[in-house]
Amino acid sequence: MFNHQQQARLILASGSAYRRELLSRLRLPFTVTSPDIDETALPEELPASTALRLAQAKAEAVAQQNSEALIIGSDQVAVLDGIQIGKPGNHENALAQLLKMQGRSVVFHTALCLLDTQKYPGANAIQRCNIETQVTFRNLPSSQLDAYLRIEQPYDCAGSAKNEGLGIVLIKSIDSNDPTALTGLPLIALTSMLLQAGVTFFGNPL
Repeated sequence: MFNHQQQARLILASGSAYRRELLSRLRLPFTVTSPDIDETALPEELPASTALRLAQAKAEAVAQQNSEALIIGSDQVAVLDGIQIGKPGNHENALAQLLKMQGRSVVFHTALCLLDTQKYPGANAIQRCNIETQVTFRNLPSSQLDAYLRIEQPYDCAGSAKNEGLGIVLIKSIDSNDPTALTGLPLIALTSMLLQAGVTFFGNPL
């Protein structure tokens, strides 16, 4: 059984500082490996399918170089009017995203995959889920949106707003059953998966 005393048995397959901070809240020892995969959506692929496929692909990529580990993969896809919203990459793209989302609701699909390398590629080696979060944005002047972007520079975030930072000012409401999903790693779902995999959090099995 995996437990909190066993070091380096939990691996986060992500280069995201946001996911790393979230996982650290569970007070379990873990290491981080950033997988190198193509994150392009497939033609006509549904957003939830994209997120789930990429979360699993990240975990599987890291599993190739690691054994005796539980590997966490996660991916997030934002959708407005049925169109996926990617990471803006620069100021101009980010401002265009925020202007388009003014007063609108955006659905964020946050997919999670937990891969047990001791069982992989067996039928019970992978647990997956997708958490949907609906975010409604405020109507704010473009000058304020521009100022926000220059302060926080959220150019690596799908949707161009860091809800864990000053970007919360841009948001009118958040509807989700897993509050950390929007930041990138749904901890309620993850703890359920870890418990299913035999991880203990308080020294004794639950």
